[in-house]
Amino acid sequence: MTDLTPDARPKPLSARDLSLWLQSEQPLRLVDVREQQELALAPFPHPVIHLPLSESERWLPALPGLLGEDADLVVLCHAGVRSWQFGCWLLARDPQRTVWNLEGGIDAWSVDVDPNVPRY
Repeated sequence: MTDLTPDARPKPLSARDLSLWLQSEQPLRLVDVREQQELALAPFPHPVIHLPLSESERWLPALPGLLGEDADLVVLCHAGVRSWQFGCWLLARDPQRTVWNLEGGIDAWSVDVDPNVPRY
């Protein structure tokens, strides 16, 4: 794997900080890379761009249009690992973009912000 400079890594974002951000007027796009069955188990309670990593061949050609350029991206998954990898991949292709990774993923969201979101 290519060595990444610190600037080429997603910025860490806690579930509590994301909750505050979602209550503010600051624009952001949420990108959920979990699989469809994971979304069915524990949907994120805000609109997301759903890009399951296993289906990248389907959405990859349309990725620039799906993500837009006008807002920071917050990537999330179950525990924050797949989303971090996806964030690194995005930054390797577009280092000017601002990408945040939800630390602990939807599981941290369930524990720290919204216990109504099921844990799995």
